[in-house]
Amino acid sequence: MTQLMKAIGLSRYLPVSDSECLQDIQCDLPKPGAHDLLVKVEAISVNPVDTKVRAPKEQTENPPRILGWDACGTVVSCGSEVSLFGPGQRVFYAGDISRAGCNSEYHLVDERIVGLAPASLSPEQAAALPLTALTAWEALFERLAIPLDAQSMETSNKTLLIIGAAGGVGSIAIQLATQLAGLQVIATASRPESSDWCKQMGADKVINHRDNLARQFEQGGLSKPDYILCCQPADVYFDAMVELIKAQGHICGIVDNQQPIALQKLKPKSASFSWEFMFTRAMFQTDDMIEQHHILNEVSRLVDEGILKGTRTETLSPINSQNLRLAHERLESGTMIGKLVLSGWS
Repeated sequence: MTQLMKAIGLSRYLPVSDSECLQDIQCDLPKPGAHDLLVKVEAISVNPVDTKVRAPKEQTENPPRILGWDACGTVVSCGSEVSLFGPGQRVFYAGDISRAGCNSEYHLVDERIVGLAPASLSPEQAAALPLTALTAWEALFERLAIPLDAQSMETSNKTLLIIGAAGGVGSIAIQLATQLAGLQVIATASRPESSDWCKQMGADKVINHRDNLARQFEQGGLSKPDYILCCQPADVYFDAMVELIKAQGHICGIVDNQQPIALQKLKPKSASFSWEFMFTRAMFQTDDMIEQHHILNEVSRLVDEGILKGTRTETLSPINSQNLRLAHERLESGTMIGKLVLSGWS
């Protein structure tokens, strides 16, 4: 007899105001492939990618599509070639956007993109970390090639500008840049509460991305950044980034631009622009896919040693379609600080 599980899925891509945009469903319990873990999901977190995938479009899904790319749970069973984990271990991960997401009671995920959850955190706190920690880590230490050494002469007196720093990725990036790389971090935020949050995360200076960035750098006597991490649409801030970035500096974007960006503007400074997309390794089964396993384990260690702080700011319970719609609505409002988590199946 087939075992069923609860899940939240979509059949049509609808606005969040439509009660049918996300629905409570039941589906078959999945069976692990060779490198898969079957995880009993205890908590999930919501990211902008969830709302973008769910956004209205002329397309239907049958069977319903399950979203969700941040989870913490316990390994129930393993595929035939799994070697990194065993049943009973608590894990956290972001998953693979090309597979069914984690908005379900049980979820399949490739062991190579999974880490051991921090022992010091609850499932809710742990679920807030994977996608944003992986994105921030890859952006800083791989795309921007920032040396991973707070004592490095290469990063002494160097500056990172994070545009839109109060969200999930920015919250972790501030900590990684200050704690691990020894950079001076200038964060941007547009409200008093989001500015305060950036300071709590360790930003040295906070400026307002709704005002002229170059003028604020000049008025504040701030050094132009060696590195820029843009957590907002790249086209909106591209001209400002071109003006601000130091010669031979590096810029990384993580949010799709709506309009073309003129990369040739960076040529006089021999500055570079890179994209970071956390799902690349899993989507393309890259040779170094297991790096995400190593990164998550390192993040877990840093959290347990008190070097990194959790970023959960809000929890909804239980996990059901009504609360998930509320979570999507909160993200679409553009006012989220830190991360929003859902926990417990009703």
